[in-house]
Amino acid sequence: MAIIDIRIELKKGVADPEGANTKKTLEALGFEGIEDLKSVKVYEVTLDMTAEEARQAGEEMCRKLLVNPVIQRYSVTVR
Repeated sequence: MAIIDIRIELKKGVADPEGANTKKTLEALGFEGIEDLKSVKVYEVTLDMTAEEARQAGEEMCRKLLVNPVIQRYSVTVR
């Protein structure tokens, strides 16, 4: 059994309205010193396979469904 974390984030230069709105709201609530805030999506997937098979499956999941390669980048980490 293997657990993989799939982290998906926007590429540099792509607008992140969710991150911008969250930063703005936190500042309105009195939080200071926030230089930047970016939204990131993380999937935790438990798979009944070896670590290497799980990493490869995670890569395939990203290519086939989870990631828009035009605006997003991703990483797959096996725990």
